[in-house]
Amino acid sequence: MSLIRWREARDLPAFPSDVLDMQREINKMFESFFRSSLPDESPLIAGGWSPATDIVEHEDNLVVNVELPGMRKEDVKITMQDNTLMIRGEKKEERESKGSSYHRVERSYGSFQRSFALPSTVKAESIEAMFKDGILSVTLPKSEEAKPKQIDVKVK
Repeated sequence: MSLIRWREARDLPAFPSDVLDMQREINKMFESFFRSSLPDESPLIAGGWSPATDIVEHEDNLVVNVELPGMRKEDVKITMQDNTLMIRGEKKEERESKGSSYHRVERSYGSFQRSFALPSTVKAESIEAMFKDGILSVTLPKSEEAKPKQIDVKVK
């Protein structure tokens, strides 16, 4: 049996764009269906879009990075309650209607809400948030009990 390298449909030069548009719409439909089964991120609450998020654990802290292109820090609200980090915001649609006709609108607009259950080892009073170049970074320091401890082994 020979192995054949897999290529995404968008990489194929002769693939009709109508089929790719239909594939994107079907993917969105499935994503919204499975997202709605999660209580935290219901499309009714989230406004129909959800920003991409990375959560990274370091030795001393957790860092939540959220992509929020085209938004300002004033449009985002961060709260922490019962070991749940909640990030809410709204991306307003900017359209000029004078003499303009849109041929394609693919960017997402509206309100969103993301919530993340955090371990109880996070020091809520020391959380810091920074917004730069469309990326919101929330740093959640770990308490001393949660940090890994090195134990010296004595040889006799």
